[in-house]
Amino acid sequence: MNEQAVFNAHEFDARGVAKRFRHAAIFGALESLEDGETMRFVNDHDPLPLLNQIGQRYGNQIGMAYVTREAGHIVIDFTVQVNAPETATQQAPLAAQGCGGGGGGCGCSGQR
Repeated sequence: MNEQAVFNAHEFDARGVAKRFRHAAIFGALESLEDGETMRFVNDHDPLPLLNQIGQRYGNQIGMAYVTREAGHIVIDFTVQVNAPETATQQAPLAAQGCGGGGGGCGCSGQR
């Protein structure tokens, strides 16, 4: 990823968003970005179901790159790439599973 894009990243700290609204807020934030812009997502757990949803919803139009992937501190850069070529086999970025957010789940899979 180009260093200029990361410098201009729009930060989205999911820790401050109520769990029931997180995915809708993240999708809204992603959809407000222009081609080439980056949203730096910060969370306290790895949102694997969310990443699958983003992959299914946007395909190659949203690039994903972990910046930090440590227990309790996850940072992911999402970059809009409108003209990204489609791959022959579109796959979800990660296996669907609970993300393990505090207390038995973060609500990503709708379970609480």
